[in-house]
Amino acid sequence: MYRIGLTGGIGSGKSRVADFFAEWGAAVIDTDVIAHELTAPGGQAIEPIRRQFGPDVISPTGALDRQAMRELVFESPQARHQLEAIIHPLISSVTHARAAVAKGCYLVFVVPLLVESGRWRDQVDRICVVDCDPDTQISRVQARSGLTEQAITRIMSAQASREARLAVADDVIFNGAGISLEELGHRARQLHDYWCAQSKQ
Repeated sequence: MYRIGLTGGIGSGKSRVADFFAEWGAAVIDTDVIAHELTAPGGQAIEPIRRQFGPDVISPTGALDRQAMRELVFESPQARHQLEAIIHPLISSVTHARAAVAKGCYLVFVVPLLVESGRWRDQVDRICVVDCDPDTQISRVQARSGLTEQAITRIMSAQASREARLAVADDVIFNGAGISLEELGHRARQLHDYWCAQSKQ
């Protein structure tokens, strides 16, 4: 299958764009969704995380306590590496298994840390970046999550810069301030049609 790597910073709107592609017949595999499944109650990552970090990062429901983990990895690069060593191989395994049975006009991998990982360039035919100005990212994330501006800025600083994402992009969908959902859909549709044509070649 023709393969697209879709990425963008927090609050850029990449999930909404991925939803458009899914509606139009693409197979979509979202690594963030997989990460949430792995760290939900009973998820494959829970016991390894509990063994590595202790019970304080597991919520009473048995899921990963995201807030506690976020604090830990921001304070300690070593903790971040330990968490990634648990999570990333599991995400990779599930992603490959789902890709092997995926059906659609093309396949989209939604990968928030696509640029940071450095592993995706040779696994996809094209990289598409949903681009957004930082101020709009912050206001969107505040509106949906209630996180402070400082917390959002910390998350953004741990992600690749806007410039680094654009540098690897084959395709860019701009979704900054003032872009309506209708306009976003129009921009995404143009790429969908192009990728469908490419996939048939």
